[in-house]
Amino acid sequence: MKKKNIICGYYIILIISLILILTFVFQNIYDKLLQKKNFENSIISFAKNNEEIVFKIKKIVFFSSSDSKNKTSSNTNFTIQNLYTYTDIALFIDNISEENTVKNTLKKVKITNIKISKEPIYGKPNLYYKSINNFSKSEFDINNLIQQELVFDVTSEDNVDLSKPVLYNNCANPITISYINQNIKSDYTMLDTENPIIYNGKLLQRCGISISSIQASISFDIEIENNKNERYKTTIYLDIPYVDAEKSIYDGSLVITKDVEFNFYRYE
Repeated sequence: MKKKNIICGYYIILIISLILILTFVFQNIYDKLLQKKNFENSIISFAKNNEEIVFKIKKIVFFSSSDSKNKTSSNTNFTIQNLYTYTDIALFIDNISEENTVKNTLKKVKITNIKISKEPIYGKPNLYYKSINNFSKSEFDINNLIQQELVFDVTSEDNVDLSKPVLYNNCANPITISYINQNIKSDYTMLDTENPIIYNGKLLQRCGISISSIQASISFDIEIENNKNERYKTTIYLDIPYVDAEKSIYDGSLVITKDVEFNFYRYE
């Protein structure tokens, strides 16, 4: 009986030892497989992040000013309706190489996923298409309001109607849009008739609008399909500029050129 107990104990210890050994072996195999998978993922991620850049935006030009839609005057006062600011934005797409190929020429371009990430205190902001011929002019066409997305026609023709959203397939002309913040003030009467009213950014100060109260930020995606049917995307984040180191919109208008680095990544 005692001998049987010793044998049973021996088998129990052996089974437990085998279980521990197998657990260790399987855990070791699992760890190695996990390390291999993590290594493969890191290699894929590295390769993706270091994929050749085909399109990028390296420069953005801003023009900011202000105006009023309707103005009435008398001998004793000035009254304005719909005081608004406008910031025209030109985004220059760079296709890197001087040689045009099916890979670095445009087939389709659109702006989508538009967000006003920081709302101004005063006014109602929207994004519009702006013809490059009207860049820096205060007028805007209500029909050019961008609702959900803006799809550009792409062409290689020399003579095109740039009053509509059109881009040359070799990235020769910039994307031009306008951030417009309307109804900052309306039915506003100024009693000072001795000093003439100038309808530009100086009007904001004349109406008592602080720059901090109209500051805003926007974001949107630009999607590109090239002539190789590859699809690329970048997300643009912009603070609407009303001040730089030397001037502000209070000076009448403000022109700012920014060097940026928005790379398009391939997603399809």
